[in-house]
Amino acid sequence: MSAEDFTAIVLTTKLAALTTLLLLLLGTPIAWWLARSRSPLKTVVGAIVTLPLVLPPAVLGFYLLVLMGPQGPVGQLTQFLGLGLLPFTFAGLLVGSVIYSMPFVVQPLQQAFTAMGDRPMEAAATLRASPWDAFVTVALPLARPGFITAAVLGFAHTVGEFGVVLMIGGNIPGKTQVLSMAIYNHVEALEYSNAHWLAGGMLVFSFLVLLLLYSRGWNRQA
Repeated sequence: MSAEDFTAIVLTTKLAALTTLLLLLLGTPIAWWLARSRSPLKTVVGAIVTLPLVLPPAVLGFYLLVLMGPQGPVGQLTQFLGLGLLPFTFAGLLVGSVIYSMPFVVQPLQQAFTAMGDRPMEAAATLRASPWDAFVTVALPLARPGFITAAVLGFAHTVGEFGVVLMIGGNIPGKTQVLSMAIYNHVEALEYSNAHWLAGGMLVFSFLVLLLLYSRGWNRQA
């Protein structure tokens, strides 16, 4: 394994960890609202959150590139704030990864909150617990299996990204070159031995992720 491959692995791990953390922070209130709300906008918000599941990664990456480019609204805002442009930076990769992996985190959380039902929260209310106290002390512990599933799926899905990464981050060694891009480079250069090492590692990792989820009854929750 070359130093460039090792750097790609480290960068991929960092990207997946930060993406998972941000998605748990952002996805928890979204999932809670989707599970509890009776708003007519619930269907629209749910469809938007789930859109990356059916939208081709290249299409999602293209529109993110347009939005974050110099003429896009996000790009103009980041330039106005002195942050520069996000495409072809690690920050841009992070934004793209959060959006692309969002349904893999929000959906398990939403299912966990929905399965919990209303009775635990109603019981907490009768004990004069505030909504926030009830959420922290009742809802979160009951939804713990959903959080574990969401974290594992979010991390694993980010590790395997390719299309969005290619569009948003390009293939800059040490900066935006993640593991999937390193494998692509080896295959393109006919370096199949190196590609086998990296691809085999991802295969084992993916199998272990599924083994963990199924051993915890994920197939019964879905």
